[in-house]
Amino acid sequence: MSIDAIGLTKRYGEVTAVDDLSFSVEPGRVTGFLGPNGSGKSTTMRMILGVDVPTSGQARVDGQRYEELQYPGRVVGALIEARAVDPARSARNHLRMLAACARISDARVDEVIELVGLSSAANRKVGGFSLGMHQRLGVPAALLGDPGYLLLDEPTNGLDPEGIRWMRECVRHRADEGRGLLVSSPLLSELQLCVDHLVVIAAGRLWRDVSVQDFVDDVTDSHVRVVTPTPDQLTRLLSARELGVVPDGDGLRVTGVSAAIVGDIAAANSIVLHELTPVHESLEDAFLRETAGKGQYRSGGKGATS
Repeated sequence: MSIDAIGLTKRYGEVTAVDDLSFSVEPGRVTGFLGPNGSGKSTTMRMILGVDVPTSGQARVDGQRYEELQYPGRVVGALIEARAVDPARSARNHLRMLAACARISDARVDEVIELVGLSSAANRKVGGFSLGMHQRLGVPAALLGDPGYLLLDEPTNGLDPEGIRWMRECVRHRADEGRGLLVSSPLLSELQLCVDHLVVIAAGRLWRDVSVQDFVDDVTDSHVRVVTPTPDQLTRLLSARELGVVPDGDGLRVTGVSAAIVGDIAAANSIVLHELTPVHESLEDAFLRETAGKGQYRSGGKGATS
C-alpha cells in the first residue's frame, strides 16, 4: 500500500519538466519533496492527482491510477492551489460544496473546521482571506474524506511563524495516525523538523531518495572548530592521527572526529583550548549547496533554462 511514481515524465514541447521520476510515499511517514523552484515538484503532484497527463510513466495509488478510484477524495487529500476557491463563498460553504461532490456529510465539514481551528472564520467570505488563511482552509479541504494519503504543495506558504508551527504539528500528527504524506516546501529548515524521508529532485530528475538521517550523514558537512594559542602543536598531533585539519579564521577546522576526542587529545598533551565547538551544517544549507544551479526545467535536453 503506497503512492508510487513510476518513471514519470512530463514534457511541454522542448521543455522536460519531469524526467523519468520514480519514488514512493509510504503510510505512516512524512516524505519531504524537495527541489529548487522550477524543478518539477508541483508538476509531479499534479500528475499523481491526474490533473496533468504524463508524457510517459504512471502514478499509482494503492495499485490504481487516481482517476480509477471510486471515491478519490477518501483515498488522497490534496492542497495544491490554495487560492482556487470561489471568493464569494464562506469557508464553511466552500467545504460543504466539496463534501457534497465527494458524497461526504455536512457533519464531517464541522469536524474538520473544528480540527484545524477555523471555527471563528468559518462563516467569513473566502475573498477576504489572506494567503495564510487560504492555506489553513486548504487543510480541512484535504482532510474532508479522511484520506489515507495527503499531498501538500508548499503548505507553509504565507503562514506566520505560529501558523508554520501549527502546520508542522498538523503534518506530524497525520503521519502518526498512519497516513502517508508528501509535502513540498522551500522552507527546508521546517521540513527537517517534521519529515522522516526525503525525495530530492533537481531539473526534474531524482537526485536523492533517502531518510532524513542518511541525507544528513551523507551530504551535510560536520566538523569541529578549535581555537587554541598553540595551533601548530595541535595540528601536528591531529595530523599524526590522519585527521583532517585546516586553518579556519582564528582557529582550526577538524574533520573525521568528534569534539570529545579532540578535547581528550588536547588535554593529554596539556594544550589549552579557548574554543571547542562541534559544527553541523543544516539540511537547508546542504541542500542549497548541493543543488546550486540545478533548479530549472531542461530545454531540449541541453541544460538549464531560466
